[in-house]
This record gives sequence, structure tokens and C-alpha cells, in this order.
Amino acid sequence: MAECRQRFSLKIEESMLQNIRDSFTGPIAIAVLGLIAIPFIFVGVSSPNIGSGYAAKVDGQEISLPAFENAWQQQIQQAPELLDYPASILNSARRQILDQMVRETLVNNYIESSGMRAGDTMVTDVIQRDPTFQDGSVFSKQKYLDALAAQGRSPRDYEAQVNQALRQFQLQQAVGATAFVTPYEYRRYLNLYGEQRQVDVATLDFAALQESIEISEQDVVDFYESREGEFVTDETADLEYIEIRRDEVASNAEISAEELQQYYEESGNRYLQDEERQARHILILFGDDETAANEQATALVARVKAGEPFADLAKQYSKDGGTSNIGGDLGLVPQSQMPDALGDAVFSMREGEIRGPVKSDFGFHVVQLDSIVEGGPLPLEQVRAELERELRDRKADTAILGLVTDVSEAIFESLELSAIAEKVGLELKTATEFARTGGAPFGTNQAAINAVFDPNVLTDGQITDIVELDANRSVVLRVAKYHPAEQRPLEDVKEQISGALKLARGQELVSAKQETLRSLIADGQDVATAAAEVGAAAAPTTVVNRSDENLDARLIGEIFQATKPVAGKPTVGTAILSSGNYAVFSVLASVPGRPESIPLAERDARKTQLANQSGGADFAAFINQLENNAEIVTSDAVNLDTDAFE
Repeated sequence: MAECRQRFSLKIEESMLQNIRDSFTGPIAIAVLGLIAIPFIFVGVSSPNIGSGYAAKVDGQEISLPAFENAWQQQIQQAPELLDYPASILNSARRQILDQMVRETLVNNYIESSGMRAGDTMVTDVIQRDPTFQDGSVFSKQKYLDALAAQGRSPRDYEAQVNQALRQFQLQQAVGATAFVTPYEYRRYLNLYGEQRQVDVATLDFAALQESIEISEQDVVDFYESREGEFVTDETADLEYIEIRRDEVASNAEISAEELQQYYEESGNRYLQDEERQARHILILFGDDETAANEQATALVARVKAGEPFADLAKQYSKDGGTSNIGGDLGLVPQSQMPDALGDAVFSMREGEIRGPVKSDFGFHVVQLDSIVEGGPLPLEQVRAELERELRDRKADTAILGLVTDVSEAIFESLELSAIAEKVGLELKTATEFARTGGAPFGTNQAAINAVFDPNVLTDGQITDIVELDANRSVVLRVAKYHPAEQRPLEDVKEQISGALKLARGQELVSAKQETLRSLIADGQDVATAAAEVGAAAAPTTVVNRSDENLDARLIGEIFQATKPVAGKPTVGTAILSSGNYAVFSVLASVPGRPESIPLAERDARKTQLANQSGGADFAAFINQLENNAEIVTSDAVNLDTDAFE
């Protein structure tokens, strides 16, 4: 492990950081921006109000159960169709989320222990290139602050997450950089990529075969009676409930101007900004004659000081394509965003001063300082949204404690749920057909399922205690009506059974025909004759390659996975197509690809693709090694209670 860590840490040096910084456009920027979302997706929001415990421990570091459950709820929101699947599949999905959180924790721990760093300039570059924070094509600090405030994030936290994403990207690039593709591997890959195969194909129309099958009334009755326990209604309950929602309580909290001003003054040290300066420049590149460039810059300094408009001269002479058309305006920036000689000059000038020539790595600059914005606390208007949210959260905490106390006392007094709702000023809500697999309005929340299907609640009409569903929602509920599972009448499931029988018999029939067709062709009969014998459709002999779009992708895959024909004997294979039809094919001949016949640009693209595949495999192996060397303990609390789904 130590050797592995040293090997990859050596890759993360300043030269690499500089290369990333220099090429921080296009795919690289998109890749990093994509990585930024990772902590939001999988980590969730941990809160002490969602029970306690851990979902997993990674070398002693806990992944909290609340964080895991929040990540699971996010997954349900993104894919609500998961709720239709049985508990075994839901548990598999939950395990995949936990595995991802474990891998992310392993990577983050490795990054921290290896001392990887991403500079402030790189973080700033990523944020300013995000279209979310741009007005037109220019970064807008106000849009940035507003967007974060709307999501309840502080700039400091978001910038820390960007920093973490950059370091993850650096690690992935470092591991991928060790991938090596030999000339032999590359040529073999091109040979396979360009390979062509001559094939005959016959297709069986599954839908037509299935439609030809007759299902009798007695077939349906026999199936129904032999599987009596399969055709039952879900066990469900109709509910009455009251709900304490943190977001509703917070949104109703009123914040006075005096409260906001006082909180702003108390929080001033949290919102400090660096001194910012707005300057203009004219860039004269060195070109082939550095002396001439210096003389031109000196002459321009004299012309500006003589009264010619700086903006006009910048538009005419500056070689900085990003600023020349706007009069050389560099925008309002802190010194951290303007390094090196140009930054040193701008941040040592007086307002209105003109200076030059200033020599940098690119050329000579003529500089004019337009304005200075002193450092200190951000204006109230820029942080208003975040401060108001924090104040509402504080008031919500107090209000929720009061509500919880009032509801608990009302439950203790054994009041009816409607009376409890009226006493505490909450709406009495209803829900129907809530099942052991969940349902509206609680989804698959296990706390809600357990509460509803507690025997005392389900059949005895007992009101629950306060049930915490997540960090932002608690409920008190009772079962208004219980609907036990019942056998469904034959008439209700007749079409379902008929369809299932037709599908099963259709699959048996088409599989038998496919096997017969395969055997006939393997015994030497030509494809057209064999196809006519079993009622299949034969296509003319054709030549295909791996990227052929005229044939079904699954069929192409099977054709090129089949062994090559030997000594003139075709290779026969089968495939189930994307349409559901069945096919039998015969590979008559195989011609290796010729790399020189592939256009150079495409060959280069394939070489990059092959290297990326190799690098991706190396990174996956690297994470597997981290997993193998780590002590990982998972909690049974991650699994849903499968007994509840029986």
C-alpha cells in the first residue's frame, strides 16, 4: 500500500497542476464540473435529528445512517419507479449507494493522507466557468451568491467542495496517466475495430408467433387454481396524519429588519472579502522583437498620459483577445485572481494611475487603475438571503420544539387525532392504500412503514407517537381503515393470466424454432432454405463491421463475439434482438481490419479511447486496492426489513 501511495503521489506535482490549469477548457472543465456534484449526490445532509448510528465504517470513520438515508431519499426522488420493485431489489439498490459512499470515503481519505492540493486560482477558474454563475458569458458574483443562497449553501462550503472535486480529478488523472498502450496492442485493437464479417441472417418474428397462440378458458382456470396465492391484493391501510415539516415552519417565520441588521453585525467576520481592484490593460506581445514591443508599449503609455482614451487604444493595439473589445477592462478582481507581475503592478498603484511598460511572461502591459474596493465585510444585500435563511432556521428550531411538546402532551391526554390537529394548529391529512412496500405520501420511508404496520396501530386504532421520517419531517398518524390482503377474483386477472401464458408459450415456441433453425444451418443447409422451413425471414448475405448501424446492436455484438469460421466451415450463432425477435446467423468469412485504411483522425481518436479505457480500468483497480486494504464494516440497518414485504 505504501508503495502504491508513493507511486501515485509523485504524479501530483506542480508541473501537472500547471498543465491542468493551462488546459482548463473544454472536456477537462466539464469533467471537473461533473465531479463537483459527487459530494452533493452521495453524502447528503447529516443531522442529529434523524436517529443515530452508522451505515458503514471505513477504517474507523463513520458514514452516518442519516447521511445514507438522505442519499437514499435523493435516489428515490430521481427514480420513483424503484418503489414498484420488491424489497430484494430495493436492498440491492441501497447497497449500491452505500458502496459508492464507501468508495468516495476511501478516495477522499487517500487524497487527504497524500497531501494533494488544489490552489485557489484553480478553484476560482472552475467556479467562474460554470454557466450557472454567468451572466451571458461573464461570471457574475451576484448570481453566484444568489444561486448558493437558494440552495442553502455558503460560498465557503461550496468552494471547499469544488476543491475536493478538483483533487479527485487530479487523482484520477494521475492514476490514468500511468496507463500505457503498446504498439502491438494498438495495432491489434485497430485490426479488431476495422474487422469485417460476411454473414447470413434469418429472423423469427416473436410478436407474430405469440399472436398465433390460442389460450383456452380452461388453460386460464388451471393456471389460476394452481397459483392461488399469487393473485392477491396488497395489504394496505388508509391513514389520517398530522405532519410537522421544518420547511413549512421556517417559511412562515417572520424576520424583522432590526433582527436582520443585528444578526448581520454579529456575523460580520464570517463574510469578509478581499480588497478588489478594477483595472484596464493593453497587452503588447513580445513577438520576434522584444525591444520593439517595449518601445511600442512605452509610446502607448505616453499617449494615454497625453490624454488619449485608454479604451480606444486598447481596442486598437491590445493583443488580449478577451479584453481588447471592451477597452482592456480586466473587471473587478482580488489579487488572488491576478497573479504575477501584472497583479503586483495593479495592487501597488494609486486610483487613476497609469503605469507601464509592465513585463510579464506574455509581453508588455500598459496599465490603468480605475477603482479600488476596500476589503472588509460584504454588503448586507449580498448576504441577505443566507442570513435570512439562518434566522428562519433558528426560529424554526424553537417553533418545532414547541410543536413537538404540544403534540406530545396532546397524545398523552389520549385525544383523537382530529382534536390533536385542532389543538396544535396543524392540518389533518389523509392518505389511502399505503402498503407494506410504501406509497404516497411517505415513499419507502421505513420509519413510516414500521409505524403504520405496528399491530397496535394497524388493527387496534392506536395513535402513534411522533415518528421522525427524516431531518425535516415528523408525523403522528393512525390507521383509519385496514385492508387485509384478499384473493383477487378470476375475472380481474383473466387477461393478465392469458397474457402471461401466451408470453411463456410464445417464448417456448420461438426458442424451439430458433434451435431447429440453428441445427439445420449447422448441418450444412443454406440459411434461406432453413429459414423457409421454420417460417423465418432470411436476409441477403451482407458484410458488416462493428459500428454497422444497419443491423441490431445486439446482433452485431453476437456476430463479433462468435469464433471466426475455419477451413470454410461457417460459424453459427443466435441472438435475441432489441425488438424481442429471435435471430440465427451464419458467419461465412472474416477479414481483419487494415489500420492504414482507417483515416488518421479516426485512428488517433481510437488510440485516445483505448488509452482512456486502460486508464479507467487502472483507476477502478486502484480503488479496489484501497478497498482491499481498508477495514470496512457495514451495518444491518442499511437493509430494508424484508419481512415487511412478504
